[in-house]
Amino acid sequence: MRNKVSFDINSIPREWSIIPSGIFFREKSIKNTKDEINLSVYRDYGVIPKDSRDDNHNKVSEDTSNYKLVKPGNFVLNKMKGWSGSLGVSDFRGIVSPSYTVLEPVKKIHNKYFHYLLRSEPYRQMYESLSYGVRIGQWELRYHDFKQIPALYPPIEEQKLIARYLDKKTEQVDRLVEKLQLKINLLSEMHTSLIKKCVDKDFDLHFNVNNKYSDIKKKKIKYLFQIRKGTMPKTFNSEMEKDNFPYLSMNVLRGGRPTEFVKTNNCVFVSKDDIAILWDGSNAGEILKINLNGVLSSTTAVLTIKDPNLTKDYAYYVLKSYENLIKFNTNGMGIPHVDGNFLKNIDIYLPLIDDQKKIVNNLERKLSKLTKLKSYHFDKILFLKEYRQSLISSIVTGKIRITEYNI
Repeated sequence: MRNKVSFDINSIPREWSIIPSGIFFREKSIKNTKDEINLSVYRDYGVIPKDSRDDNHNKVSEDTSNYKLVKPGNFVLNKMKGWSGSLGVSDFRGIVSPSYTVLEPVKKIHNKYFHYLLRSEPYRQMYESLSYGVRIGQWELRYHDFKQIPALYPPIEEQKLIARYLDKKTEQVDRLVEKLQLKINLLSEMHTSLIKKCVDKDFDLHFNVNNKYSDIKKKKIKYLFQIRKGTMPKTFNSEMEKDNFPYLSMNVLRGGRPTEFVKTNNCVFVSKDDIAILWDGSNAGEILKINLNGVLSSTTAVLTIKDPNLTKDYAYYVLKSYENLIKFNTNGMGIPHVDGNFLKNIDIYLPLIDDQKKIVNNLERKLSKLTKLKSYHFDKILFLKEYRQSLISSIVTGKIRITEYNI
């Protein structure tokens, strides 16, 4: 077997069996079903109805005759995202895309225990090592390889205890995370409200600058920026080489480290003086700073300042203040994309350059306090999620034994 087992087999309790995952399941493919709900598989949520969330913009085919039926208790694997942990036992009846693998239990198991086991971090690492593909996001976890992965099989009563305990503990953690997220959402609203003052004509009231109404010019975005759509490079390299530049994916634009590099031939090259806008996808309309020179993603566009009376930092905050409005006015039947005409015709106020700098300095001083609070809550959420995953991994691999006393 190609994969490296991500847990210590010698530490597995004696009463537990180690059996290839394929022994527990058989692949099933029931098609031509009607009037069934569409299901999706998420890394964080498992198998859920597609319309229960608003962040899944994958278009459902008009012809669903080839979609596969899923029954409660079936195990569903997203082959293209299995490496990230997009799999789980379904509590719902519905249908999934033909690219999903649907498995039916053929051995007595406790569904929720296997849900926790096969979604735990040690198993996610095994899925990643077994997946094929040239680029992340296009890797495929084949069922032939999945069924060879060793599954840990405690006595059935212990499986039930483990599932009950993890249900209780993960619910407690999830409630804490939800409370922290509500605080972050409130801080984000305050952040947005403060930025909106950047386009308020009453600059002198908010930022102690000396502009009077008659001094403030108003121009459309199309006169202030050149807008260019990114492209998909033909080839990628894993290391920086001569004439190569970082590929600025959404993750990189949000502060991640570049992992892919491309030549600038036939690509849209951008600089640190530009501003990015996500053009397609669930986050279409999001405004992002460009902090390094590179090549822009095909789902993104670049706004290059062409008016010498506009500074980058002020321009960023003005565009950011319109972010929700741009998102609201996206169009497209399947995947949302920015409405270019709407974007180009937005009017923004243009104070004098010295006042733009003063506005930005005052604004960033106030925003920094909110950012520190958000960062504090984000760190707490990260800790709780890591604790949750660590607890699950320790229990499903037998490092921590669960008894009735624990529950």
